[in-house]
Amino acid sequence: MRIHHINCGTMCPVGGRLFDGYSHGLTAHLVCHCLLIETARGLVLVDTGFGLRDVHRPRPRLSPFFRALNNIQLREEDTARRAVERLGFKAEDVRHIVVTHLDFDHAGGIEDFPNATVHLYARELQAARDERTGFIARNRYRPRQWDEGVRWHTYEPGGEPWFGFAAVRDLEGLPPEILLVPLVGHTWGHCGVAVQDAGGWLLLAGDAYFFHGEMDPARPHCPPGLRAYQRMMEVDRAARLANQDRLRDLVRQHAGAVRVVCSHDKVELERCG
Repeated sequence: MRIHHINCGTMCPVGGRLFDGYSHGLTAHLVCHCLLIETARGLVLVDTGFGLRDVHRPRPRLSPFFRALNNIQLREEDTARRAVERLGFKAEDVRHIVVTHLDFDHAGGIEDFPNATVHLYARELQAARDERTGFIARNRYRPRQWDEGVRWHTYEPGGEPWFGFAAVRDLEGLPPEILLVPLVGHTWGHCGVAVQDAGGWLLLAGDAYFFHGEMDPARPHCPPGLRAYQRMMEVDRAARLANQDRLRDLVRQHAGAVRVVCSHDKVELERCG
């Protein structure tokens, strides 16, 4: 398998380095780190960032609150569809999409790949459909991004654990080197996606954390803006923080076997090349 690291969205909230830890000036720079995986069974997209319809018709697909708060930069070149095409593929070549969760900045491109089956944790689809109570829940989940005949395939935890984490193995139609790793807390059905290639395991941890410094085993740290944003978006603080602790342990104990990245850290995306 071959893994491509692609950016499928840019957000520039006010706060500069107080928000992202490194930017100079008034605004920060967050990415939407997605994966495009070449397999013998076709292309697999992990998360989709923002989609073409988000760019061209953002209302009512995107929440005005989050558009303003995150200063979302809606650019066609920053969509998964265009990233796939730049790599020389067609949208119909994407046979499967695996999503960490259904927040607006992870699921916007689903409808740009109508031939794909979408794989996710069952609890996440239930939350997105049925639990949009409260201001944050109503604005984070945007059903118009995925309301046109999407083929869902949902899963419950099961199978052999992965480095001590619960895992969902044998995703239908996908090679065994791709699996879901439940990491709830940010949302009720949030998962990481683990992929094994010739270099070992890669875990895209989604929004289980937001800043590379949070995975520092000796001195975990996070800019105050991102720390506040994570607290605002969490549904279970104890679970979220416990999973961050477990991810740090994974990095500490298995650094040679597993690479861990999150969805919104520009530094991590650039390191992946």
